[in-house]
Amino acid sequence: MSEREGARARRTVEDWIAVLAMGLLCLITMGNVLVRYFSDQSFAWTEEFSVFLLVLMTLAGAAAAAARDNHVRIEFFLERGSPARRRFLAVGGALVTTLFFLVLAALTGDMVWDDYRYNETSSGLGVPRWWYTVWVPVMCLVIA
Repeated sequence: MSEREGARARRTVEDWIAVLAMGLLCLITMGNVLVRYFSDQSFAWTEEFSVFLLVLMTLAGAAAAAARDNHVRIEFFLERGSPARRRFLAVGGALVTTLFFLVLAALTGDMVWDDYRYNETSSGLGVPRWWYTVWVPVMCLVIA
């Protein structure tokens, strides 16, 4: 199996979520641009939904990078150390990343609960806001 075929076989759910979010974002934005160009009107809901898709796409990309251990790090320090130092930095980075996303999941989970409990609605479509925000703590847990 070639390297390209291997990369294709390793696609994860996070990859597909990111791809679908980006595709929808492109379609929605292009549709809004065309409608504005031809009618001087705008779809009010496109900005609201685009922000949701951008957040979802970012978190799905972060989850895919974390699953492949391709997250951002300073290679200068990692590559110039002994094997023990490399292991310490790798484990330390993984622990800090996990802790960060667990805390973020807890905080955004609290935000989702408030959106649900107080019946917050979105400004563009007037749908329950938790429909958009519930995915943030879920994706944070996936990354953690």
